[in-house]
Order: sequence, then structure tokens, then C-alpha cells
Amino acid sequence: MYYIGVDLGTSSVKLVLMKDNGEITKVVSKEYDLFFPKTGWSEQNPVDWYRQSVAGIKELISDIKNEEVAGISFGGQMHGLVILDSDDEVLRPAILWNDGRTGEECDYLNNVIGREKISRYTANMALTGFTAPKLLWVKKHEPDIFNRIAKIMLPKDYLAYRFTGVHCTDVSDASGMLLFDVEHKCWSDEMIEIVGIQKNQLANIYESYEVVGTLTSTAAEELGLTTEVKVIAGAGDNAAGAIGTGTIEHGMCSVSLGTSGTVFIASDNFAVDENNALHSFAHANGKYHFLGCMLCAASANKWWMEDVLKTKEFAKEQQEIGELGENEVYFLPYLMGERTPHNDPSARGAFVGMSMNTTRGDMTLAVLEGVTYALRDAVEIARSFGVTVERVRLIGGGAKSDLWCKLVANILDVTVEKLACEEGPGYGAAMLAAVGCGAYATVSEAADKLIRVTDTIHQEPALVEKYNKKYEVFRELYPALKPVYRML
Repeated sequence: MYYIGVDLGTSSVKLVLMKDNGEITKVVSKEYDLFFPKTGWSEQNPVDWYRQSVAGIKELISDIKNEEVAGISFGGQMHGLVILDSDDEVLRPAILWNDGRTGEECDYLNNVIGREKISRYTANMALTGFTAPKLLWVKKHEPDIFNRIAKIMLPKDYLAYRFTGVHCTDVSDASGMLLFDVEHKCWSDEMIEIVGIQKNQLANIYESYEVVGTLTSTAAEELGLTTEVKVIAGAGDNAAGAIGTGTIEHGMCSVSLGTSGTVFIASDNFAVDENNALHSFAHANGKYHFLGCMLCAASANKWWMEDVLKTKEFAKEQQEIGELGENEVYFLPYLMGERTPHNDPSARGAFVGMSMNTTRGDMTLAVLEGVTYALRDAVEIARSFGVTVERVRLIGGGAKSDLWCKLVANILDVTVEKLACEEGPGYGAAMLAAVGCGAYATVSEAADKLIRVTDTIHQEPALVEKYNKKYEVFRELYPALKPVYRML
């Protein structure tokens, strides 16, 4: 049998066709428009997601029999606000995760209601990307639309609704709405009251691997599939990606060196960082995870190479780098502000420690080291909870650099593992579909049987010791520069 994983991203939907044995037989991508009505706003039309997903799935299954498809599941961009009226029609364009219009609403939640209360109710603090502040914005600026809301959904859950007719969400994606009691995995009555909505406007909650329904006759006909196909709840993109890397057991960690950088740490137990620097979310395996997000990771290196050095020869530039652990130049990678651990949109990038002896290679290395130090910030918060992080599964464009892999191993003091498959959320979604259809008894069993490590990079004790000392210097730089950022 085959399973379809739908990775609903910000610029495109990627669809993965997976066999029982985990083999990916086909991948299809379909793009859709992204709209910026005003500076800092970011919106999409949910109907575009559905149309392109339908077109992509039809292409995906063109070489197999439709009765061979057993299940569909999702990994989706998180936090986006999708609102439907009483006829299940979309009321307005979806307000996306990277939309920044809700600064006043976040200030209200964090400072008037109080960050401690919000954290007690949801395990997190209000950020501009989250869903609850978006609802408050609609309530204030579009009251006619707010009063017509019948259902509040997340992006991937709109697809699940169009496929099944069921208003559903999963625990991992709901965790990022600031409406969800993460510890008890239920909607927060307190947040519902604060935002001014009704509980029946929210979707039914499922674990990520649970079946929410089967394809309706309309959806089956449009997709070219049968009404026997099961639809499984799926997960937010980070949790789905973690399933796709096998980051499931307590203390396992995956690091993405993509445009942004994420640190995902699986945990058997619920816990909250008292400063809310790490997100505390439910995981797609029925347990929990911590998530740290930095806004510039591989994009910081791309900026340095292409915009400053005017080269695309990334590997050649890295060949000019000298001995590791000796660099006196530090780089703060806050080119777009920062989330974890500072939550400071005014933060900016900086080189510190340059001298007349500083070389081009020193500065290139400083960029790679600076991003990796910032990733360590998130790991250290989890370690402060007593979570032991010893292995990291590294994904994203930066993972292609042997040098960067070595830096991650030694700066984070972990063993780095590289994987055979890097399809991320789409692969994780297909795995969740297989679990929901009974091909595997649990998410852990699926990961054990399907995820394959192809390379391992071990840390070097002497280099770890050098980088521990340098990391302590790095930690002093942001507090020292914070007043300057405010002046800028």
C-alpha cells in the first residue's frame, strides 16, 4: 500500500508518496501565491492550498492504482489563522505565521493580561506569529468578520476539512495557537474567554497519528481516489519534520540549518522554560517537545557569501579557514532580530573582536560559529530542565557542509547524525498516515524501521573544551549590545 504525506509550506505544497517499507517513490511540488497587502503583513488564500494539493495528488498517484493508496496525512505551516463562516466558506485570507501585524495584541496579552498567566494557561508567551493575537486583531479591526466566525482553523486542518468534512486539528499544531492547554492537551477555557470566542468555534482535537475520517465522495472524485482512503490528523511542520527524522525518544534532538534554524528536542515529560525562550509544545508521538527558533541560520551564511563577499563558492571559502577553536572573531547572527532565546525584534547582526590580523577566513568561520553558538543557546535551556542532549540529527542546507557538521558536534558537544532521507515534514506526514492505517503499531516503531542514519560525526574532547570557553564569551555579547540595539 501507499501513503501520501502533504507538506503544506508557505510558498508551495510538497507531496510525498511512500510505500509500506518507507521508500519514497515520487515527490510533487505545487506553488501558490503569497500576498503582502501592507508592510509586515503576510496572507494566503486557503482555497489555493486545496486546489494545488488536489492537482499535486492527482499527479502524484498517476502511475499507481487508486485503490493502492491507504491514507493521507499532513505536515503544515503553523500558527496561520483560517476562519470559516456558518456555511464553511473562508471569511478572509489566512493570516500567516510570518505576519507581523499583531504587536499591540501581543503587548496586551504579555503585559496587561500578563506573560505569567498566559504561560500558565498555554505553556508559552504571546508572539506575533501565533494565532490568538491574530484573532484579537480581527476582533478589533474587522469586527463584522469576527462576528461571523463559525470555525477557527489552522492551514493544514483546512485541507483535512476539505478532504473529510471534519473540523479537526492535532495537538502539536494546536500548541502554537496560544489557545491550547499544552500540558493537559485541551482547549484553554481562560484563553477562550480572553480572546472572546466560543469553544464550539474551535476544532476537535486529535493526536497526530489518529484517523479523523475518510475521503468524502466529492473529495475522492476530485483527487481520483476512493472513499476508503483514511485521513490522519497530521502535525505542525516542525513536529512532522521531527517524525521524519526519527526525533522521538526522550532527549533526541534534531537541528535544522535551513534559512532559519530550529532546535527540536523530544521529551517524555511536560515542562516550561520560566522565561518562555523555548516553546513547550505537544509532540506528534503523543508526548511533548521543546522548540527553539532562530530567524537566520543558513541565510546568515548566504548573506555573508553572496551579498558581502560576492561569491557562490561556499565550499572554496570554507577551505580558507584555519584551525578550529582558535578564532578570536565573534559573529552575532541576529540579522532579522531574534526569537530564541532573546525574543528581540530589534537585535541585529554584529562582528566583534576583529584586529589587524583578522582574515577573510576568520570572518567566514565566525559566521558559521555564531549561528552554531546561537543554536546552543536553545540546547542549553533544555539541558537546564535536566534533559540530556547527546545526539543531534542534522538537516537542512547547512548540513551539506562537513565543516558546519563538525562545528555543531563540538560547539553543542553532541554526536551528529546525518540521514538517508531529508524530505522532512512530508515524509513524517506519510509515516503518520502509515501508523494511522495500522501499517505500524506506533510512531516509534515506524521511526525505528524506516529512519536510516548514513553518517556520524563525533565530537573531539579538546575542541569541545575550547568551544566551551568561547561560548561563554558569546553569551556576554548580546547583553552588552542590547542597549545599542535600542538606540539603533
